[in-house]
Amino acid sequence: MGCEGASGDEKPSTNLAGDSRIRPSIPLNLVGGIRPSTPLNLGKGDGVLSSSQRKKLEAFFAESDERDLGRGMAVGTTPVDIRGNPIRDFSKTGGWIAAFFIFGNEMAERMAYFGLSVNMVLFLFNVMHRPFTASANTVNNFLGISQISSILGGFLADAYLGRYWTIAIFTTLYLAGLTAITLTATMSIFKPSQANCDQLMLLLGGCEKPKPWQMLYIYTTLYITAFGAAGIRPCVSSFGADQFDERSPDYKKLLDRFFNFFYLSVTTGAILAFTMVVYIQREHGWGPAFGSLAIAMALSNMAFFVGTPLYRHRLPGGSPLTRVTQVLVAAFKKRNTPYSSTELVGLYEIHGQKSAVKGSCKIPHTDDFRFLDKAALRTEEDGFNPSPWRLCTVTQVEEVKILLKIIPIPTCTIILSTVLTEYLTLSVQQAYTLNTHLGHFKLPIPCMLVFPCLSILFLIIFYYWAFVPFSQRITGHPHGASQLQRVGFGLVLSTISVAWAGAFERYRRNYAIQHGFEFNFLQSMPNLSSYWLLIQYCFIGLAEVFCLVGLLEFLYQEAPDAMRSVGSAYAAIAGGLGCFVATLLNNIVDSVSKKISQESWLTQNINLGRFDYFYWVLAVLNLINFLIFVYVAKRYKYRAHPAMETEVLWSKAHVKIVEDI
Repeated sequence: MGCEGASGDEKPSTNLAGDSRIRPSIPLNLVGGIRPSTPLNLGKGDGVLSSSQRKKLEAFFAESDERDLGRGMAVGTTPVDIRGNPIRDFSKTGGWIAAFFIFGNEMAERMAYFGLSVNMVLFLFNVMHRPFTASANTVNNFLGISQISSILGGFLADAYLGRYWTIAIFTTLYLAGLTAITLTATMSIFKPSQANCDQLMLLLGGCEKPKPWQMLYIYTTLYITAFGAAGIRPCVSSFGADQFDERSPDYKKLLDRFFNFFYLSVTTGAILAFTMVVYIQREHGWGPAFGSLAIAMALSNMAFFVGTPLYRHRLPGGSPLTRVTQVLVAAFKKRNTPYSSTELVGLYEIHGQKSAVKGSCKIPHTDDFRFLDKAALRTEEDGFNPSPWRLCTVTQVEEVKILLKIIPIPTCTIILSTVLTEYLTLSVQQAYTLNTHLGHFKLPIPCMLVFPCLSILFLIIFYYWAFVPFSQRITGHPHGASQLQRVGFGLVLSTISVAWAGAFERYRRNYAIQHGFEFNFLQSMPNLSSYWLLIQYCFIGLAEVFCLVGLLEFLYQEAPDAMRSVGSAYAAIAGGLGCFVATLLNNIVDSVSKKISQESWLTQNINLGRFDYFYWVLAVLNLINFLIFVYVAKRYKYRAHPAMETEVLWSKAHVKIVEDI
C-alpha cells in the first residue's frame, strides 16, 4: 500500500503545529512553532512554552497528522494497471520479466541513436556533399536537441500521459523519423547528383550541392527522430524502475542492479550500431544501413506493446510546471510576510497519508531554500478555500526544493558529455591516419568506437563479482560506493582519458611529421597502430558507466515521486548541453587558435593541427569540473526515506515532550 494523491473532495487543513484533532483545546496562533494565546497545561504546572520548546514541538506536530508511523508504512506511490486500477496481485506484474521488455525498447533506441551519430556525419559529407565541419555540427545539434528536449517527454509523462503512453507515442514518432531517413538514403530524388564526385572532388568542394528543399527534408526527418528519442529517454529508465516493489527489503539492491542492466542494454545497442550497422553500410549501402535501424525500432515497438499486461504504472500527478510556478508565485506574493507575524495559522498541509499531489507521498519539511517556505505560510486571510496561486502545501514546496537541490549534480556531468561528443568526431579523424589491421583483419574506422562499449560491457559483467566486494572494504558502503561516489569516480576517469588522448596525439603528430605524412592526412601510417586509441576509449567507457549509471540511479531516487521522469530528464539535458558545449568549444578554439598561430588547432589536416592542445584544454576543464563536483557532493544531503524520517521525527519529538512534562 503506497501513498496516493489526495482526492478532490478531501478537505485541507493546517499542519506544522496545528492539527485541531490532536490538541482540540489549544487555540493556535503560530509564530514558527506553537504559541498558544492562553497558558498551556502540560501536566506539571501551567506556563508558556519557551522558544526552544516551540521549535521541538513544531517537528512533532508537523508529522502528527494521523499517518501510520509504524514500519508497515509504504513509501512511494501505489502501482496501478493500464486502466488506472490498483494492482491486487503483484506476483503477476512487474519484476524482471516486465523490465526485460523495457530493456528491448531501450536497446533499439540506443542502436538507432548511435547508428545515426556515427553514420550521419559521413552520409552528409559523402552523399549530401556538406562540408565535414558543417556535417559534424549538424549531428552534434541533432544529438543535443534529442537530449535537451527530453524535458518535454518527462513533463508530458509526469503531468498527463504517464510513462507508458509517453513511450508508446514517441517510440512511434521515432520509427516514423527513421523510416523517412531511410527514404532519403534510398531514393535519388532526395539526394544531389553523385556523378563525377570522387574523394578528391569532395575534399575540394566540387561536387553538386544539395537543393534547399533536400536539406530542409533531411533536417526535418532528423529532428522528428530527435523528438522521438526525447520522449523515450526520460521515461524508459524510470518506467523500468517502477516495475520493482518499493516495499521489498531488497528494493535498493534490485534498483542498483536494474540500472546496471539498463545500461547494459544501452551498451548492447551501441555495440550493434558500431558493428552490425557499420558492416551493413559498407557492404550494402546507406539505405539498408538506415533501414536496419528502422526495422530494429519496429521490432522493439512490437515487443514493448506485447509486454503491456505485465507493466506496473504510476498515475501522472498533474503538471509539474504548474505546481512549480504556483510555488514561485505564492512565495513572491508573501515575500514580505514575516515568519513572526501574529496572523499566521501555520504551514499548510492536508491531513492523512495522502498528499495534495496525486501520485506522491507527503514530503517532510526541510530547511533548504527557506524563502520558498513563504509559499506554504497560511494566514488568516487565506480562509478555508485558499487559491493554489497564493497558498501551496508543504509537499508542493518541497518538490520545488528537491528539483533545485539536485541541479548541480547533473550539471557537473556536462563536461563528460562534451568529451564523449568530441570523441565521436576527433578520435575518428585520428583513426584515419593509423593502421587499423588486427592480424590479417582490417577493422573499419567507425567500428573503433565499439571499444568503449566493450569496456562498459566488461565492467558491468564483473561489477558485482569484483568491484563491489573490493570497494566495500575501502568505503564500507553496502553497494561498494554511493551514487555520488560513483559519479565522482567517473569524472576522474574522464580526466585521465583526455589527458592520455592529448599525450598520444602529440606522439602521433610528431611521428607523422618525422615520417613524411605531414600533408598526407588521408593515408594511414602502416607502422603506427590505431589500437593505442584503446587506452583512451577504455577509460572513457569506464567513466561513462560509473558516472551515468550512478547519475540515473541518483536522479530516480532523489526526484519527487510525481516528477521522476522530469528528474531523469536532467541527465539527458546535461548530455544535450554537452553536445552544444562541444560545438561552442570547437568554434571558440578554432577562432582563437587562428588568431594565435594563423592555423586552427582543429584544421581538417590533423597532421598540421594541434589536437593535442585541444585534448589538454579538455583535461583542464575536466579537472576543474571534478573539483567543483567534490565541493557540491560534500554539501549534498541525500533525501531521507519518508518512513524512516517519520519514525525519527516521532521518536525525537515524543522523547522531548516526555522530558518537558
